[in-house]
Amino acid sequence: MNQSKRYLDIVRDIRDMIRQEKIKPGDRIPSERELAETMQVGRSTLREALRSLELLGLIETRRGEGTFLSDYRNHKLVEVLSTFVLQDNQSHEDVWQTRQLHEMAAIQAICQNEAASQMKIWDSFRLRLTGESFQREDFVRELMVLSGNRLSLKIWFLLKQYSGNPYDGTVSSEEIDRMNDILTAIERQDADTAIREFKAWSEWLQKERIRNGNYS
Repeated sequence: MNQSKRYLDIVRDIRDMIRQEKIKPGDRIPSERELAETMQVGRSTLREALRSLELLGLIETRRGEGTFLSDYRNHKLVEVLSTFVLQDNQSHEDVWQTRQLHEMAAIQAICQNEAASQMKIWDSFRLRLTGESFQREDFVRELMVLSGNRLSLKIWFLLKQYSGNPYDGTVSSEEIDRMNDILTAIERQDADTAIREFKAWSEWLQKERIRNGNYS
């Protein structure tokens, strides 16, 4: 079982444990060590799952006291998002599309900001495209950061973990022209072209992952 899918299983196991043991908001949940031993999983992967639940607002860590179930019922957005994201694999495609909407909105915002669209980072990306270690995720994450929307960035980080991140890995020779087209359109503040090229690249990556049997 690959790491990404195991991570999702751990999140669901924790959710099921909370339900089965009838842990209520404000109650302490088992420690990281106890959970790792019970679920027979690595501490690092478990820590990622707990971090995700904390970002969602479902649990909170109190220094020197432990980890507790939050009263998330007062946070309707968190409740709806977390319930949907964690429910089953059928939501996978919707999560991926929602994440992509945030990415395209980020491109729109950058193209509307002359200072952002003319930053030297785009030239830096072009140089890295000719190298051997340009990480796709570095490029997309930078788009999210430069959009200036911190809430969208936080949601993107969360959705990315559940959408079988197609940006994992380094840029291949087949992608260089596609990415150069995106960069050129951004510098010209041509949002329509930049978004169209980005969407085509993202969907191509997703199809490649499916074709290669990598769904997670």
